Amino acid sequence: MTATADAELPSAAGAVVGRGIGIGLMYGLWRPRVLGAWRIPSAGPVILAGNHSHNVDGPMLIGTSPRPLHFLVKKEAFIGPLDPFLRSIGQLKVDRESADRTAITHALGVLKRGGMLGIFPEGTRGEGDFASLRSGLAYFAVRSGAPIVPVAVLGTGEQRRADGRPRALPRLRSRIDVVFGDPFQAGDGSGRRTRGALDEATVLIQKRLGEHLGSARRLTGRHNET
Repeated sequence: MTATADAELPSAAGAVVGRGIGIGLMYGLWRPRVLGAWRIPSAGPVILAGNHSHNVDGPMLIGTSPRPLHFLVKKEAFIGPLDPFLRSIGQLKVDRESADRTAITHALGVLKRGGMLGIFPEGTRGEGDFASLRSGLAYFAVRSGAPIVPVAVLGTGEQRRADGRPRALPRLRSRIDVVFGDPFQAGDGSGRRTRGALDEATVLIQKRLGEHLGSARRLTGRHNET
């Protein structure tokens, strides 16, 4: 990768700053309990794949990950002052409604230089149970060869208002569990990116992420929570 191309990637130094901000905010506002962080490889490219049931899940992972994290963030979040801020802390803007070539190139670039890429493979906030996976995660994993580390964020989505809608923020100082799983490879090592290969990888990823979510719920005692 050339120096010019690397300069166009999300800032690695910015992600370090973002992690520091995340640590201060997440531990200041809530009481995260982090389990299994040692499972994340200490160096080299890694894809962190998490469930997503609340807007605070991304910042929570940035603040609890043992390594700086570049997250794929929906373009709708890049508005007003949040736009320069998110860019400055190394986050990636992605258009979820199209094949965003710039986001894909930047995400692969982060992995190529040995960074850590965060992604919510369901594509949008929902039940957080990995019931519907998009193929983007499989593409990044197969193309880069980077291991996937599953992570479950539990204790954000179950906090709802009287009308059943999620609270704007989880209750302050409430406990939120972040459980990291064992890394795994999604591809067969050949780097094949055929539709069949990506479909197979997606099925494997969905199985492994679902298993980890179930294990995390049992471990934390949050059997019916997201």
